[in-house]
Amino acid sequence: MTDLKVRVFKGQSTEPSTTVTIPGGVLRIARNLVPHVARDALKDRGIDLDEIVRLSGTPEAKGRLVEVEDHEKNERVVLSLE
Repeated sequence: MTDLKVRVFKGQSTEPSTTVTIPGGVLRIARNLVPHVARDALKDRGIDLDEIVRLSGTPEAKGRLVEVEDHEKNERVVLSLE
């Protein structure tokens, strides 16, 4: 399984201000720990957590999955499988 990387970029920065790595082996368990409110918030932004977990078990699925830009907060969040 591949790792899920979540990177948060502030403003126009090309370097992330925060990086979270969830190891592939833990991803299935971690999915069950995410509160339903957070799952719903992800779905509202077009992010299906169950699909990300499924893709993490596919060796060919690597690279950027989702990029969300929040213009009000002036930040960008990138989810990728690596």
